[in-house]
Parts: sequence; C-alpha cells; structure tokens
Amino acid sequence: MNSQWMRNSFVYLLIIVAVVAIFFTFFQAPSGSQEIPISQVIQMAKDKEIRTIEINEDSLRVVDIGGRSYTSLKEDTASIFEMLENAGADVAGVEIEVKGSSGLGSLFGILINFLPLIFFGAIILFMMRQAQGSSNQTMSFGRSRARMFVGNKPSTTFSDVAGIEEAKMELQEVVEFLRFPERFVSLGARIPKGVLLVGPPGTGKTLLGRAVAGEAGVPFFSISGSEFVEMFVGVGASRVRDLFGQAKRNSPCIVFIDEIDAVGRHRGAGLGGGHDEREQTLNQILVEMDGFDTGVNVIVLAATNRPDILDPALLRPGRFDRRVVLDSPDINGRNAILNVHAKGKPLAADVSLDTVAQQTPGFSGADLANLINEAAILTARRGKKELGQDEFAEAIDRVVAGPQRRSRVISVKEKEITAYHEAGHALVAHLVPDADPVHKVSIIARGGMGGYTRLLPTEDRYLINKNQFTDMLITSLGGRVAEELIFDIITTGASNDLEHATNLARQMVTRYGMSKRLGPRTFGKKEELVFLGREISEQRDYSDKVAEEIDDEVHDLIQTAYNTATTLLTDHRQKLVQIANYLIVNETVEGKELAELFSSEAPEVEEAAEPAPTS
Repeated sequence: MNSQWMRNSFVYLLIIVAVVAIFFTFFQAPSGSQEIPISQVIQMAKDKEIRTIEINEDSLRVVDIGGRSYTSLKEDTASIFEMLENAGADVAGVEIEVKGSSGLGSLFGILINFLPLIFFGAIILFMMRQAQGSSNQTMSFGRSRARMFVGNKPSTTFSDVAGIEEAKMELQEVVEFLRFPERFVSLGARIPKGVLLVGPPGTGKTLLGRAVAGEAGVPFFSISGSEFVEMFVGVGASRVRDLFGQAKRNSPCIVFIDEIDAVGRHRGAGLGGGHDEREQTLNQILVEMDGFDTGVNVIVLAATNRPDILDPALLRPGRFDRRVVLDSPDINGRNAILNVHAKGKPLAADVSLDTVAQQTPGFSGADLANLINEAAILTARRGKKELGQDEFAEAIDRVVAGPQRRSRVISVKEKEITAYHEAGHALVAHLVPDADPVHKVSIIARGGMGGYTRLLPTEDRYLINKNQFTDMLITSLGGRVAEELIFDIITTGASNDLEHATNLARQMVTRYGMSKRLGPRTFGKKEELVFLGREISEQRDYSDKVAEEIDDEVHDLIQTAYNTATTLLTDHRQKLVQIANYLIVNETVEGKELAELFSSEAPEVEEAAEPAPTS
C-alpha cells in the first residue's frame, strides 16, 4: 500500500511541476524593458550613452545614462568585449557585469524544452499503473491469503476460553511441544502433524484456535477453507503450496484452517470429475501434510462441524493425528463461560450466574456470549446502571424465542385460544411423570410464535428413555387437545407441535428401535450430496410392507399420546380453566407464581367456557 502510494505520488508530482512550468512560461509578468538589436547597443556604446551592461548567457540587459532599460540578444560564442573593441567603442566608462544562469532558471528551461514529453509521459505512466492493478491481482491468484499473527501480547488466551477443559488440555500439549520440543523428543515422541477441532456451531472452535495462537508465541497462519477455492482450476493448489511454503520458512509455527470441510469433502462426489478444483486443492493439502520434513515443527489446526463429510485420507493418522471434540457445555461449563463474558460488566446484587446457567441447558458458548450481550443492551435501554436478574431472564427468552411482539394486535378470542393452548401444554407437562418441569408459560408473541411454554430439565441429560419420549409426545399435543376440548375447534396454532410430534414418533420407530411391533432395528439410510452437504433422500432398506407398518406404528404412538392428553385435560378441566384465566389477565407466569398456581385448588367450573366475542 505504501509503495503504491509513493508511485502514484511521483506521477502527481510530475504533473504539478509541468503545470508550474507552463504557468511560468506563459503567464510570466512583463519586465517593461525595450528590446533592441545588438547593432544599436554597439552604437550606443560608441556614443557613450551606456551606463551598465548585464550579461546572462546570450541575453544582454543594457541601462543607459538616463536610466532606461533595454534588452538584446547576442550569439552564445560571441564576447561583448571583443564586439565593442572591434567596433572602436570605449568601454572604460561602461560597467559590465557577467551573471551565470541560476539552477532554478536552468531547471525551468529544461522543463520548458521537454514539457510535452514530460506531460504525456506522466499521463501514460499513470494509465499504465491503473491498468497494472488488475494485472497484479491476476498474477497474485496463486498466492496464499493466510494472515500471519506474531506478537508477545496476544488478544486471546486460554483464560478467555471456558467450558471445554479437555480440549484446552489437548491443545496445551501442542503449545508445549512447540515451545519446548526437546522435552518430548528426548522421550521419542514426534510432533503431531494435525489436530482437528470438531463440534457444533458456536462451541468455540475458532475461539480456541485464536487462543492457541496467543499461547504458543510462535507464528500463526490463519485462513478459511473457502479462501483456497477459485473458479480457475489449480489456483487452490497453488495457494496451498504457498501457504505451507511460508509455514516451513517460519517454523516452528501453527497453520489454522477454519471450516476445512469447504475443501476437504469426499473426493469423487462432486460434479467436476477428477479434475475438479476442490479435489485438486484437497490433493495438494494431503501431499503437503504428509510431506513435511522431519525437523520442521509445523502443526495444522483445522475446525469443522461436519466431520462426517471429510475425506478419509484427510482424517487418517499422519495427517490429522488428533481429533478434539467440542460439545455443548454442561452446567459447570456454562457457569464458567458466563463468568468469562461477564467480566467488566456491572452485575446487580440479585444476579446469580449459577441460576442463569441452570436455565440455559443446550446453550453453546456463542449463545451464552449473545445472552450476556442482550442483557447488557436491555439494561442500557431501560436506563439502568447494573445488569439485573430481570434483564437476564428476558435475554434468555430473546435468545430462545426472539424479541417480544407486544405491538401485535390480536382479537380477544385469539388471545383466549392462545391462553388455553399454552395452559394445555403446561398442565399436561405438569401431570405426566417423566416430562421436564414447567419453567415459564407466556402468551406474549415472540418471533413467529403466538405464545410459548418453556420446560426446564433439572439436570443435563445425555440419554433419553422411551418413557421420556412418550411424555414429550403427550406434552406436544396438549395444546391441540385443550383447544378442541374447550372450544370444539381446530386451529393452525398447533401446526409446529404436530410436526414436532410426528418427527419425534418417527425417530422413535426408525432410529431408536423403540417399537415393539418392529423390534430393535433401524430403518432407512439418509443420503446426501457431499459437495452440498445436504440430505436429498432416504435410501430405503425395507419393503413396502414394512413401510406401512412404520406408518401404522407412528400413527399409533401419536394417537395414544393424543388420547392420554385428552384424558388428563378432561380430568383436570378446572385446573386448565384456572391457568388459562390467569394467563389471559397476566400474560406470563413463572417461578413461584407458577408453582402456587399448580398447587392451588382450582375453582369449580360447572360448564365449558364460551368463546369470547370477536373484537
């Protein structure tokens, strides 16, 4: 950038000098002297009318005894002394002064003589520089675009990463190997060539890569997998060669490739055959990773959330020797992540990050960082100086379901239907034994939802049994059953619930083997376009008769859950009406008020509630 600025500045300077020269040439102020021939000068000298003669190369400036000024020209090689003496003039009383040309005058003279050449040369040079920009960009296609970070003051370290202690421990060994390789070499250990970071989006793979760069204190090259791929075949491979060439020259160092699945997908699965650009790039990566010199300490870190589509040759030991799995954090990990992101933020006395961690099961590190940020934004919007528990509770709802839509205008009848729908979900979840406890019920619209019921597990769960799945089905259908039981109508409000229940029932039958009729086996194998990373079909490994049995089993599971929900809500109709009426008035209930609502005795309801008139 600096060199280009200097070159452009030089062109601009030439143009400015040319303009100044033109100005001095054509707009120079007149001197007021009368120009006379040299013969008249000689005659004036004979007549003793000249006081001074000033010689400047081939020009003469003559001042007569009356003070009038004249100019004249002579030949460059002729001497004024000889000319006057040969003419018989007496030069004894004439003051003759010889002046040399000034440097500035000479420069202007040269510029004036070469002005057209300089001017047009500057224009041509400027046009060439402009045209050369695209040419330079074309010639740099094969250069690596990796960014190298070197410094003793890292912006991110392992202290900024929480909730993934095992992954940090694995990478800490990599850092130690780069810092003190003799400690491992003395025991016969060799440096791992590659470490693959695997995990869902938002679990901290890229953040962990930056932390390794900060901890290692060695050159760190960072690049995305998509930066290798261009429309021209061979460019990606050239960039790979350039990247690893730079890494070897700066070893020991770390090369971090984010989203490596952009170039590391299965070979032979694309549309371009064996010479596809992505495959050429992958082949070059395979060669470079397996072709390191023995004494070169270069470690490749790569991150992906789709390890299932990576080429097997890329995953084998010798290329990626370690696979570090980053999963969603447990409650202790969430608490640690919240403490990291809460540093420097004023928290109110009533805020308990332990409670926030308990209320956010399944949140990734990115979700928790967004949660803290949303709480800070809400605090500023409300004009408060400290982040309170109310702001954290609202931030959780915003992350889960989106912002409130209080401006949404709905009729009284729709509000009542929504209240009974959510009350049905909440009451069924409270009554079935294996459902998660109800944490919050609201009929305030958020995102695309008219209302929502949030269940909160008492502990992190990694295994789900059949009874829990069954109670999930019953809870999902509770809203639809409540609408039909109270209003004897069917609305579109339960569409998402029905979709969730159908998918869950099919997973129970085809994936988890929870059907007594079909037995403990799986059905179907999903196929996907590897170069797109999307499922396009399901390979059927079963007959049409079995397909009918699967449909019947899914139907039976859903119908049984529907009948159970109907029985529960019919038997507890009074409690359903009580919860719905409370929601109509208060719109939201949670915590202590929700517990009291469930435990209180419901008032008697003699007949079904009539639908409210449409407003």
